Amino acid sequence: MVVNLKAKKRLASRVTGVGVHRIKFDSDHLDDIADAITRGNIRSLITANTIQIKPFTGTSRGRAQNKKDQKNKRGTGQGSKQGRKGARVGKKEIYVAKVRSLRRLLKIAKDRKDITNPEFWTLYKKVGGNTVRNKAHLRLLMTEIITKRKD
Repeated sequence: MVVNLKAKKRLASRVTGVGVHRIKFDSDHLDDIADAITRGNIRSLITANTIQIKPFTGTSRGRAQNKKDQKNKRGTGQGSKQGRKGARVGKKEIYVAKVRSLRRLLKIAKDRKDITNPEFWTLYKKVGGNTVRNKAHLRLLMTEIITKRKD
């Protein structure tokens, strides 16, 4: 006995708040679904898993993301670059990034009590005055201060 269950599908979609195409009926219990005429009946069939809701499928962004990655990658090789070194990343940006990382290192050393407060401030001023080249140089200066203190 083939029953037209279009109306039941529409009712189920109204009850659940999803689209008609996401409603799936269990083929073994079609007669139970045909008997269901109220919203309450539909809800009970949903809890009984006779009526199932398919998961939402959106539009895949995979290809678009791939294309964007390719576009961003193009022309970044050494031979394609034009302008001087500071044309892509400015001096100030580089300086700020360096100073922040060095100050973070100093703060960690002070919190660990590797260096005292006055030592911290002498090094802090050196970092701010661009005397310290990089993290390795700062570590070298810190070890010098620590060894001087222990002597």
